[in-house]
Amino acid sequence: MKAPLKYAVTGSAVVALVVAVLWPFLDAAGRQGVILAAAIALPVQVGAFWALMGLKHKVNGFLAVWAGGTLLRMLVVAAAAVLAVRTEMDGAVPMLLSLAGFFFGLLLLEPMYFRSEPDEVT
Repeated sequence: MKAPLKYAVTGSAVVALVVAVLWPFLDAAGRQGVILAAAIALPVQVGAFWALMGLKHKVNGFLAVWAGGTLLRMLVVAAAAVLAVRTEMDGAVPMLLSLAGFFFGLLLLEPMYFRSEPDEVT
């Protein structure tokens, strides 16, 4: 199994576990916010990791994708905050906290999958 797929499966399991742990402590609006955060964070994070893995052997490309992924995550959190405030969304606080938390937690998983594939010999 390729590293991005392993990462996506593990990330999905981690997000599902976090949602399951938080579920009993949240009201309906908070649950909706946490589910929305998971639905936003997981594809963004997996896409950023996929791009990072594609350029892991090219230093300049790797650094550009790493910086771009960091900027993308910040922009996603900022856009979610602006939309939550403008629409006066119920559950905005749990959504924003969960979104930042999911990004951080999934980011911590990335190093585990950088060396999971043997290097190709050319």
